[in-house]
Amino acid sequence: MSVYGESINKLIEEFGKLPGIGGKSAQRLAFYIISQPSERAETLASAILNAKRSVRYCSVCCTLTDVDPCAVCSNYKRDPRQIMVVEDPRDMAAYERTNGFNGLYHVLHGAISPMNGIGPNELKIKELLTRLKENAAEEIILATNPNVEGEATAMYISRLIKPLGIKVTRIAHGVPVGGDLEFVDEITLARALEGRREM
Repeated sequence: MSVYGESINKLIEEFGKLPGIGGKSAQRLAFYIISQPSERAETLASAILNAKRSVRYCSVCCTLTDVDPCAVCSNYKRDPRQIMVVEDPRDMAAYERTNGFNGLYHVLHGAISPMNGIGPNELKIKELLTRLKENAAEEIILATNPNVEGEATAMYISRLIKPLGIKVTRIAHGVPVGGDLEFVDEITLARALEGRREM
């Protein structure tokens, strides 16, 4: 027996399909939407539909954008000699928030993961190689995640790019700021030691 009725249950069900949203959160979101004025729900629905219709891959870096090329790729002040390869558009956004990188990006949209059926052909690796043949890039910075999939992806891409005569670097991994050494795993500590620099 349905306590809330078909419309509310359907809304809860749809919210529950979103990543990171469990049953209680889905219920909370559904009741919040229902309690809002109709204009608010229409604005939300319109924003979702507009984003779905207008967002696409940047023809240069493959990030998600509603203008092509994206704002980063079309910025003439960026250094085209450096390209940072990231797994996800959110990784690109995280690096942009640091204001510490002035090069360009390439977004793979995932990492090699045979267990999940994701091979190199499911990623934007071909697009990267095509771009490198047409570009004057001098350094590729591999900024994939420091997990098994990210490491495998970085190694695979590195092997493809090195014969092109382009410098390939990997971001350093180590102890997080504010972390206590006693709680850091051995692999992270070893990487931090390997990536040490002179002060």
